[in-house]
Amino acid sequence: MPNGVAFKDGDLYVAEVNRILKYEDIESNLDAPGEPVVVNDSYPTERSHGWKYIAFGPDGKLYIPVGAPCNICESEDEIFASLTRMNADGSGVEVVQHGIRNTVGFAWHPDTKELWFTENGRDWMGDDEPACELNHAPKDGMHFGYPYCHQGNLADPKFGKKRSCDEFTAPARNLGPHVAPLGMEFYNGDNFPASFQGDILIAEHGSWNRKKKSGYRVMRVRLKDGKAISYEPFATGWLDDPSQQIWGRPVDIEPLPDGSLLLSDDFADVIYRISYK
Repeated sequence: MPNGVAFKDGDLYVAEVNRILKYEDIESNLDAPGEPVVVNDSYPTERSHGWKYIAFGPDGKLYIPVGAPCNICESEDEIFASLTRMNADGSGVEVVQHGIRNTVGFAWHPDTKELWFTENGRDWMGDDEPACELNHAPKDGMHFGYPYCHQGNLADPKFGKKRSCDEFTAPARNLGPHVAPLGMEFYNGDNFPASFQGDILIAEHGSWNRKKKSGYRVMRVRLKDGKAISYEPFATGWLDDPSQQIWGRPVDIEPLPDGSLLLSDDFADVIYRISYK
């Protein structure tokens, strides 16, 4: 299940379920990359929420999420439902954020260098709750509520009596229920209008079991003074309403040097380029 990729000092890092691989000097060996180096193979082998998005942070370390091994459960091992990081050589693995059911997209603000990430809410609490989340982690060691509290104010029916929502960090913004937010990026290019600077763009993969489908779009979150002040459509149309037919599922967003964006779609099996004219 190779999924996340990251690039540093000429090397390509690839995340599988339980290990991180490295293809050294990849751009000089595109025709024959050779066997990868195993950077770290100590991660859990559970496949539930096992897809891993990875990225190098401003501190030069590789950040790696470990989703909950279930829909809703408590785990004795603190590595589950967390965000971890390690040195580029695979050493120094540590849990830096807790209480995250499953994040498959995160980025650092271009100015403050603070971490923001998407989070997929739990299933089987109904069509309209809980909301998926956009979270903000200005420091290490925060807890975002899973499995006790969802969307900042909704106690879990099974585990919510154990701990109060007041104990945890509330989302920076509640997103739609079951929209499945994945990749996110801060816009910092010069192709779009200046009003987009510092805004967050989120790829919503779309619901899988909601009676009326939700998501299947790219959303824009505007920030002001470190607060998420809006949540509005940026690109839509992959979900036809009222027929509820879908023809695309956005997955990840990556900026290009010219300020345009790449957007992957694992339903249509394409990559779009979005630019402004």
